Amino acid sequence: MSDIDLETARKVAHLARIAVPDDHLPRLAQELGHMLRFMEQLNEVDIEGVEPMVSVTPMRLKRRADGVTDGDMQDKVLANAPDAREGFYAVPKVVE
Repeated sequence: MSDIDLETARKVAHLARIAVPDDHLPRLAQELGHMLRFMEQLNEVDIEGVEPMVSVTPMRLKRRADGVTDGDMQDKVLANAPDAREGFYAVPKVVE
């Protein structure tokens, strides 16, 4: 299934919500056919035993200890608030 007809190209363009003039449909069909042939070519690659990877270089993400702390920084946190009252951020009323 590597050849795309004009009607299929028109349908793909419609589903993608892309306005494609009729005179551009043959080119779109050709490009879609190239994409499908490339996907078929990728399916021929033997990936048996290959681990999925996030990066081409082996590395682990740096992690910090997951510890619960009290924080005890309410004054510092509220210092940046434009309006703070009774230890909380004060925000304008949105719903009447």
